Amino acid sequence: MEPAGVVPDEIAVPLRAFMESRVLLTALELDVFTAVGGGATAAAVAPVIGADAGATERLLDAIVSLGFLEKREGVFANTPLAARFLAAGSRDDARDALKHNLSLWRRWSTLTDAVRAGHAVGVPEMKDRGDDWTVPFIAAMHRGAAQRAPLVVQAVGTEGVCRMLDVGGGSGAYSIAFARASALLQAEILDLPTVLPIAERHIEEAGLAGRVTTRAGDLRTDEFGSGYDLVLLSSICHMLGPDKNRDLLARAARALAPGGRVVVSDFVLDEDGTGPRQAVLFSLNMLVGTPSGRSYREAEYRAWLGAAGLVGVERARLPGPAHLLIGRKPGG
Repeated sequence: MEPAGVVPDEIAVPLRAFMESRVLLTALELDVFTAVGGGATAAAVAPVIGADAGATERLLDAIVSLGFLEKREGVFANTPLAARFLAAGSRDDARDALKHNLSLWRRWSTLTDAVRAGHAVGVPEMKDRGDDWTVPFIAAMHRGAAQRAPLVVQAVGTEGVCRMLDVGGGSGAYSIAFARASALLQAEILDLPTVLPIAERHIEEAGLAGRVTTRAGDLRTDEFGSGYDLVLLSSICHMLGPDKNRDLLARAARALAPGGRVVVSDFVLDEDGTGPRQAVLFSLNMLVGTPSGRSYREAEYRAWLGAAGLVGVERARLPGPAHLLIGRKPGG
């Protein structure tokens, strides 16, 4: 192969990786795994998912090849992994969260145009996006945040925290975790009106309606109030450009009581911008999905926090690609 100049697998495999991804995305979009259930033929699945029988069989065969279905004598059945995460009725049903990847697929198809233009093309405002985008997005964020929140609480601590503001708090996973960690803590979530009903449902389910509240607002422009001991900005800064982040952190600092802290939880690039890989790829995700967002370096966060008047800036490294940058307001 080498003397013949055949394109090696190191090039060919990643170039074609989209094929396997698209098979799984289509299966999610059509809710194939729910339709298959404990066992069904392609002919039985096709009318349930509203598809052609012959094409359905080819899709199901492809899913078998990927290891998410089994096939015996023409009858397809979910593997234990698919039954647990990809079919309705399972305790760990992750379909809503995983469907956010359908939005990412559409946005990433514009990468070439975005690189040429230097910004995302054809992206609607967050407030104008319907439930078909908002519900999967918040579900995906909640799934990750619910796993990560206890680590953030442990790293930040709750001592001296009575009032917390969760800016762009989404599903409320972080506010819920902080409130559970301290009976003295009151948390407030600020987010768009389209998001708050989802947060309120999670708060109600957690039994914290009295201590975790919501407020409709636009984190890009609104003043946040005052007297907070902790302002959390989790997965927010990567959506904005440098100037807007400078302004955001200044408003967050103004909302603090003396001695209060701003906590930024986000991807942090290495200083040369080439790693970690997930942070680098996420920076491209922001290129195709936002007007000016990207991943940032630690030095940039430190400069913004310092310009906001915060001192003692420290970095807390957590498992996974996102870390914490914490700055304190003087006094207190």
